[in-house]
Amino acid sequence: MTMAAVIERRTAEAPARSRDSRIASVEIIPDLASAEPAWRQLEAQGQLSTPYQRFDLLSHWYREVGARENAAALVVVARDGERRPLLLLPLVLEAWHGLRLACFMGGKHTTFNMALWDAEFARQATLADLTALLAPLRAQSAADVLALTQQPRHWRDVLNPFALLPRQPSVNDCPVLAIAPGAAPTDLLSNSFRRRLKGKERKLQASGYRYHVASSDADIDRLLDWFFRVKPLRMAEQKLPDVFAEPGVEQFIRGACRAPLPGGGRAIDIHALECDEEVIAIFAGVADGARFSMMFNTYTLSERARYSPGLILMRSIIDRHAEQGYRALDLGIGSDDYKRMFCKDDEPIFDSFIPLTLRGRLAAPAMSGLNRTKRMVKRNQTLLNLAQKLRHTFR
Repeated sequence: MTMAAVIERRTAEAPARSRDSRIASVEIIPDLASAEPAWRQLEAQGQLSTPYQRFDLLSHWYREVGARENAAALVVVARDGERRPLLLLPLVLEAWHGLRLACFMGGKHTTFNMALWDAEFARQATLADLTALLAPLRAQSAADVLALTQQPRHWRDVLNPFALLPRQPSVNDCPVLAIAPGAAPTDLLSNSFRRRLKGKERKLQASGYRYHVASSDADIDRLLDWFFRVKPLRMAEQKLPDVFAEPGVEQFIRGACRAPLPGGGRAIDIHALECDEEVIAIFAGVADGARFSMMFNTYTLSERARYSPGLILMRSIIDRHAEQGYRALDLGIGSDDYKRMFCKDDEPIFDSFIPLTLRGRLAAPAMSGLNRTKRMVKRNQTLLNLAQKLRHTFR
């Protein structure tokens, strides 16, 4: 029996079970089309969610990647007594070593995972509300474990209510650059670093390069055609697996980059440096008016790579978003050297493994321990080197 068939029998609305909660009902929805109206409502201005949880991004991921991997949609919507949505959990149900895991949609392509919240409700949410949310999931045995990873502790200065649940630090940190209102360019990047980039930039000037954000479908298609030619070569150069070659990933990225947002822009924005002869570098990411988060990038294989075009493009992106009043910028999880050049702080992100069934009570501590071990290895250079050697050997 497929995962989708299991969920299909559990679509009835289930009453929340706490009189102390504003949540009056919880609905478990097995398809994105039925969940879309509540989803769109919770994306509206004044609500609280990250741009990674936009319907226009995750619907492309689910159709092109999640469904190919036999993941089944499991969207959880909590409503108040007047049927207004208070929160939406965009989950999929996956099989893992004989267990049913409910995980956030987006897989490895989302840096941050979070529910979509009514902002007022998020600010006032209590443990009683979360208990009311989880009760129907436990009652219906919709999954064995809620594996909720890479959640930001705060978003737009509001505490993520899921931080009230048992939690632990995520495997990886996320370097972040905080942008104070009215910050001078030298507050964001030091004068010495800017001078270094200026020297490299002068050498690129001979190419007559330009910086821009792709706005037309034709520009988006052209830049992605280049990206999918160059990125596999860069990944092979670094002896890394090419995640962009996995089934459906290219179609997901192309669809999300072209998906228009109601207020303008695209679900994924592409920033580029180009000259007449070639594309020099691109950085693509998500933005919500307050924060830019990078998703993927690459740079040219030509001699122009000697002039650090990726760093020059990143500086341009930072300056652009600072001028637009953004408050933060991140380059995704991981502590690559180039990320630390720009982002000196770390975003607190956490994981929660919540058991929903008896089997889940046995599995959740093991999953928690596995992630703690991974985090420890990432922070011990000797263990990390050993793990990388073993991975290369078995590959």
